[in-house]
Amino acid sequence: MSTPLLFTPMRLRACELRNRIVVSPMCQYQAVDGHVQDWHFLHHGRLVLGGPGAIFVEATAVTRPGRITHGCTGIYQDSHIAGLKRIADLHRQYGAVSGIQIAHAGRRASATRPWEGARPLAAGDPEEPWATVGPSALPEKEGYPVPRALAEPEIDDIVESFAAAARRALAAGFDIIEVHGAHGYLLHSFLSPISNHRTDRFGGSLENRMRLPLMVTTAVRKLWPEDRPLFYRVSAVDGVEGGLTIDDTIALAKALKSIGVDAIDCSSGGISGSVTFSSRRLKPGFQVPYAAAVKRAAAIPTVAVGAILDGPQAERVLVDGDADLIAIGRELLADPNWPFHAAEVLGIENPYAVLPKYYSFYLERRAAVLDRCAD
Repeated sequence: MSTPLLFTPMRLRACELRNRIVVSPMCQYQAVDGHVQDWHFLHHGRLVLGGPGAIFVEATAVTRPGRITHGCTGIYQDSHIAGLKRIADLHRQYGAVSGIQIAHAGRRASATRPWEGARPLAAGDPEEPWATVGPSALPEKEGYPVPRALAEPEIDDIVESFAAAARRALAAGFDIIEVHGAHGYLLHSFLSPISNHRTDRFGGSLENRMRLPLMVTTAVRKLWPEDRPLFYRVSAVDGVEGGLTIDDTIALAKALKSIGVDAIDCSSGGISGSVTFSSRRLKPGFQVPYAAAVKRAAAIPTVAVGAILDGPQAERVLVDGDADLIAIGRELLADPNWPFHAAEVLGIENPYAVLPKYYSFYLERRAAVLDRCAD
């Protein structure tokens, strides 16, 4: 019996993932001044024991004002390194490649946590708001705070903040770094014509709007070792009239490939509000066509994400050549043993081997002797 593609290793530079299952970065909003807490160690320990090939730490802010909320993880000061290193070490100890996503929230910063409404913080809230920035002085929604348009010297500072974050990520021992260029955050807002109305070299044409994402990614690639992969997350389409199209994203992907990006992580939306609070009805695999289009047109590996619910669905994406890696998020919150259950359904000879030996030894022995039809 041939091994399903989902459980075949994949090599990216010097990193080898034991399978094609990636834990998507999922914000937990439990940090204190950017520092990870016990919750983060529990969260990542729970997920790594399920047997994924790689795990990403959530969107981690490169500056203090670049956090989405007061509870977001940070990588903007050296004191953040120790906690993040503990997570990266945990991933590798149990067989997963360790990744981190670095981000700046831009005009979507200074917000309440999702279960508090994900609205902009306001005076009188229990947590203090802070000023936000963006490419242009355009609010995310009518009635929302107006961000301050970044001056060109400040844009250079943003690039350096991403570079400094990459240095700290390297010190923490991560194997993969992902630049967050999606979901309405700063880099996405520079790319999208919805939020970028600049008339300087950072606005107007697609080439100009790509400038900051490419400057940031170039700076990160320069610091990130040649033997370690670099990913970039995109919102492949804005999904609103006049917004980014898949052709724009393909052009960006080609440019990113030319400066050393190894994979494009294909999400969508977020330019006009939180993806979490979107009322759009989702179908399983609704974003897979974006990963497929980018993979084929830009000739670069892609990560498919979004309502991929089970092993057979994930396997079809890979067999059809629509993506190279499968990112799972909320399904893993419901079922941390998703990789094991996918292996069972896909008919792997010994699905227990997906789990750590401290689990697989007992489960395999029980399966060999258990009579499920016994009275």
